[in-house]
Amino acid sequence: MSKTASFIFYILFICCSFSALFSQSQRITAPSVSHFTIDADEFLGYDSFGFSYQIKNNVFSKIKGKEVFEYKNVSLGNITKVDLQNPLKIVLFYEDFNTVVLLDNQLNKITEINFSLDNTPIVVSAIGMSTQNQLWIYNALNQQISLFDYLKNEYKTVSTPLIEPIKYYQTDFNTFYWIDKKNNWFSCDIFGKTTALGNVADFDSIEIINNHQYLFSKAICCILKTLQVQIQMHFLKLKF
Repeated sequence: MSKTASFIFYILFICCSFSALFSQSQRITAPSVSHFTIDADEFLGYDSFGFSYQIKNNVFSKIKGKEVFEYKNVSLGNITKVDLQNPLKIVLFYEDFNTVVLLDNQLNKITEINFSLDNTPIVVSAIGMSTQNQLWIYNALNQQISLFDYLKNEYKTVSTPLIEPIKYYQTDFNTFYWIDKKNNWFSCDIFGKTTALGNVADFDSIEIINNHQYLFSKAICCILKTLQVQIQMHFLKLKF
């Protein structure tokens, strides 16, 4: 069932240049600067062109004003993950069918990849857009991070097997970040260099900003963590 969510945006006025000023946790009350109401099951975000992305009734949509684009594929089940890094090449992941669909900027299908048909045994449980026509893949069969070239249909493993299951992951073009079940935070680059970045706090939701910053929420607090610096922002209102 769909739900109407009121999303309240906050501006974080404390940036990296101020990090040295904070040696202890700081509490800041964040004022509401704008809000809007959207009718969707899941709001995914904005792109640089001002389009919003959302999912409602398993239909993926892109909206700006009166411009509306939609994509649905009932044969593949529920959408598990959406990667919006490149608005000209959007990644939709359908985990139940081990399949990825790439869409153009008008949500027309560019290609559909069924990893179950690949010569290499692949069961994808994490995915994201990488560089040079490649996708990040976490293969649950060998528990390794890999890169898949969807034009050449080539698969290569770049990491050693992960010891702990993935609790959360996030990718950019050059890096696969993940947090394991013990809240250990790691990164792996396209050359296979794996780095232990530390241990993160317990979280309800989290967003990785870079290799030393992350923003997470716990209860009614939104917290920015920068190395040893922690800034807490208490929500004035949060309505779902």
